[in-house]
Amino acid sequence: MEYDWDAIIIGGGPAGSTVARYAAEGGAKVLVIDRRKTIGTPLQCGELVPTNKELIQLCPDVPHINQLFQTPESAVSRRTTEMGLVTPSGKRLTYPFEGKILYRPIHDQALVKLAKKAGAEYLIGSRVNDIIDNKVILNNEKEITAKIIIGCGGPHDPLRKKFWTENSLNIAVNFVLMDGDFEDRVDLYFGSTAPGGYAWMIPKEGGANIGIGIQTRFSKGKSLNKMAEDFFSKFKGRVTYRGGGVLPMSGTISNFTKDNYMLAGDSVGMVLPSNGAGITTSMIGGRIAGEVIAENITKNTSLDEYQKRWNIQMGKLMKYSKRGIRWGGLMFRSPDVLVNTAFNPLTKPLIWRAITCKPMFGIY
Repeated sequence: MEYDWDAIIIGGGPAGSTVARYAAEGGAKVLVIDRRKTIGTPLQCGELVPTNKELIQLCPDVPHINQLFQTPESAVSRRTTEMGLVTPSGKRLTYPFEGKILYRPIHDQALVKLAKKAGAEYLIGSRVNDIIDNKVILNNEKEITAKIIIGCGGPHDPLRKKFWTENSLNIAVNFVLMDGDFEDRVDLYFGSTAPGGYAWMIPKEGGANIGIGIQTRFSKGKSLNKMAEDFFSKFKGRVTYRGGGVLPMSGTISNFTKDNYMLAGDSVGMVLPSNGAGITTSMIGGRIAGEVIAENITKNTSLDEYQKRWNIQMGKLMKYSKRGIRWGGLMFRSPDVLVNTAFNPLTKPLIWRAITCKPMFGIY
């Protein structure tokens, strides 16, 4: 059977554009469909990523980090060398951490450029209404076919919603961009500040990205909007932008593929629950998916190879991250006095191991 495309990718964010880049580089004919008129907007996250040097340490089983992550300097707003973990009382544990704070629209457009350079094509401003067999039906009723269809449309991806029944824990997030003078250190806030989730202050050039995500079942009747305004009011500056989104917090789901369908990025849960990292993990998964798609087209490699390779490169980190969030969840839902007590010099290394997806005590 002949198809219009070898692969159709729904969603042109970091995962989708990375899938497109590597599938096209491998010889596949690729189309990316995105409902937005400008990929990278509206802003939906905290914009923090580790440097490549930091990533090599955090993800030792992922090959060719520098080849995958080619962030242009124009996409970097600010750099940081420290991360603080902060309790509701204000107690802070500080750790060395080399990170880049992005201009997310510029970053995502750079990924589009790489994918187009590899040969991928984009159809923007178009929404997917339905997927039937190998057919994608758009909002203008146009039908496009492909051998493989990949869902990279986030937690509410239409492919995931129609063909996968497994539930994920998704927490709602509110954030603002605020003008002002902020230290270079990135701060993450836990406990009653953000029940069941976390809050952040990520400095940018001339300001900061400040946000919070919670599980309302732990917020004692307070809405996300109320908790967000309380948190934002702790900082001095002028709010220039307000946004929101959804953050997957339960890790990857059981199956990444079904027949000729695949999921990547947030749609399959490629966010590390213990620290919220999603941009880099989605790109790691996107590269694997793109390479397997190309091999399927040229060598008939099974699409199941995608999840096998993910498990080799990222399986341990995801396992330890899920474990870390279970332990951390118990602690951060405890009374604030216990959270404050738990943040001390003795526990400091263990807390950082949980945040960075390392086995507790070196073995567990």
